Amino acid sequence: MEFRKLGKTGFNISEVSLGTWQLGGKWGAPFDEKDALDTLEAAYDRGVNFFDTADGYQDGLSEKVVGQFIKRHPDVHYSTKVGRKEMPLTEAHFSPKAIRRYVDESLQNMQVDSLDQVLLHCPPMSIYYQPETFKTLDDLKKEGKIANYGVSVERVEEAIKSLDYDISSVEIIFNMFRLRPAKLFFDLAKKANVGILARVPLASGLLTGKFTADTHFDPADHRMNNRDGQHFSKGETFSGVDYLTGVKAAQELKERLGTDNLADTALRYILMFDAVSAVIPGASNPTQIERNTHAAELKPLTADQMAIVTDVYDKYIKDPIEYMW
Repeated sequence: MEFRKLGKTGFNISEVSLGTWQLGGKWGAPFDEKDALDTLEAAYDRGVNFFDTADGYQDGLSEKVVGQFIKRHPDVHYSTKVGRKEMPLTEAHFSPKAIRRYVDESLQNMQVDSLDQVLLHCPPMSIYYQPETFKTLDDLKKEGKIANYGVSVERVEEAIKSLDYDISSVEIIFNMFRLRPAKLFFDLAKKANVGILARVPLASGLLTGKFTADTHFDPADHRMNNRDGQHFSKGETFSGVDYLTGVKAAQELKERLGTDNLADTALRYILMFDAVSAVIPGASNPTQIERNTHAAELKPLTADQMAIVTDVYDKYIKDPIEYMW
C-alpha cells in the first residue's frame, strides 16, 4: 500500500481507503455489527488507514462501529459527514445551529473528544454563499471539537466554490464515467493544498463490468429505487449514467482494455491522478476488501489505456453527464 497526503490535514493516508456507506450489510440490508468490524479489520490488515463514514449511514450505526474500531487502532484517520441524515434535505440542515448539533451527535456516536475531519454532506449550492456556515466550522476547530473540515459535493462548481473557505479536503465523484473533475478542479485543489477523496469510484458497481441488462437488485437497494433521483441526487446512483448505457460502456472497456477484472483497473485509473489523495470504494464484507486493495498493486495504466478510457467516455457517457455534474 502506498500513502498520499490528505491536503491541509497533514494525514498520510492509504491511497486505497474505505467508504462505509454499505458497511455491515449490502445497500438496503440490515446492519450486522460483526461483519462491519470484520470488514474494518480486514481493511486495516491490508494497509488501509483512512475510513470515511457519515452520520446518516445505517442511522448512525456506521459511525458507532467506526468509533469502536478507531479505539483499537488509534493510528488510523477518518472523516464523517454531516447534514444529510434528516430528510427532506434543506438549507436548514446546514445552519450553524444544525451543524453544531450534528457534530455533537457524531462525537457521541464515535465516543471521541474531537473528530479527525468533518465534511458537509452534499449541501445545496446556496450554502456556499452563506459564510456563516463555514465560520461555524472554523469555530468548532478553535473549540477542539473537530480537527479539520471539508465538503462532499455533487457538482464540480460546488467543489470550486468551496475553495473560498479554509477546507482541508473535498470528496467528489470521480471515476471512468465521471471525468470532468480532472479538467479544472484537480489543478485548483492542488494549488490550494486541498486533498481529494474520490467517491463512487465504481459507479455503484457498473465499473466492475459484472452487471448485465438482467442483473437484479433488491427493491430497497438505491440501484433499483433511485435511478431517476427519487430519493436523493440522481448523480449518486450509477454516477447518473443510464443503466443500460453504462453496461454497454463497461463491456467495451473490458474488451478494449483486455481485462476481466475491470474493477481493479477502474480503481487504478483514479490513482493515476496525483491530485487524488485516496479512492474510497465501499465494502460490505472482508472479501471485497481484498478486491479493492489489490488495485494499489497494479502497474500504472499506459498512455494508450488512458486514451481508451477517454474514448469510451466521449462515445457513451460525456453527453449528457459532463453537462450535469
